[in-house]
Amino acid sequence: MPGYNAFVAAAAGLVVAVSTATGQIFAEFSIDSPQGITATPDGSQVFVAQTGKYSVVAINLGTGAETQVTVGPFPQDVAATPDGTAVWATVTGGNTGPGGSDKIAVISTATLAVTAYLTVGTNPRRVIFSPDGALAYITTAASIDVVSTASRRPVHRIPAPDGPQDLALSPDGGTLYVTNPVAGTLWVIDTARTRVTTVLPVGEQPYSVAVTPSGTTVYVTDMSANSLLVLDAATLKVTASIPVGGVPGLVAITPDGTQGWVGNIFPGTITVFSPATNTVLTTVSAGSGTATIDGVPIAVTFVKA
Repeated sequence: MPGYNAFVAAAAGLVVAVSTATGQIFAEFSIDSPQGITATPDGSQVFVAQTGKYSVVAINLGTGAETQVTVGPFPQDVAATPDGTAVWATVTGGNTGPGGSDKIAVISTATLAVTAYLTVGTNPRRVIFSPDGALAYITTAASIDVVSTASRRPVHRIPAPDGPQDLALSPDGGTLYVTNPVAGTLWVIDTARTRVTTVLPVGEQPYSVAVTPSGTTVYVTDMSANSLLVLDAATLKVTASIPVGGVPGLVAITPDGTQGWVGNIFPGTITVFSPATNTVLTTVSAGSGTATIDGVPIAVTFVKA
């Protein structure tokens, strides 16, 4: 069985810890309007964007201690650097257009303090790192920003006026996939040339995207159709559609590639599927008979059990 625990951010006010082997909830953390969530590579800490309190919460999984780090208005996403020394938080701000925040807060995982702020495009949303940690890719209200982690400055900016949302990298870092919910498209970007190579109509409202560890399959949630689209990474053709719950807002693949998790916003459940067969394995809705994932499961991170 998969040897991972999933930590799910449910935007209504909880982070729940779920065993991927049993589907049982074994811990809960009360977080004010959690959004993004990430774990350090060694699995010792989980960081949660606590949107309602302008902070990021660091959870020490060994001691259970929680530390609040103030970052600024409405942090939406967090991502740990591949070397585990820092977590970047997108400070989205109160506005979604001009006048919103344009900052990324850099948090030291050792001191749990903000060590720097970076300036990017307005209303930064999601952030991920290249496998070698040299670059960060950030979606904003009107662009996809590429930032050098060494200089902490943008080195490229790809205009995206429709408002890109989620993004995922191929395992080798050579291809970046970006969802554009308003336009109903998936952008495919060659990272070596920082160039959009394909704009692919995909579903009605593509929101979240994930890539298998093998790099052969791309998954995109279609929030309007309550489905998960399966794309062949080589051909960029949709090969299957998996029915899931209402308004799927997240998709993520376990690091070993054995499970995919889809967060269904309205019922507050997780659809677990097999990437090998693209069939649903189970629905996570309850723990030991009393606990439930309820209230907008919007992000997940996996930690070795």
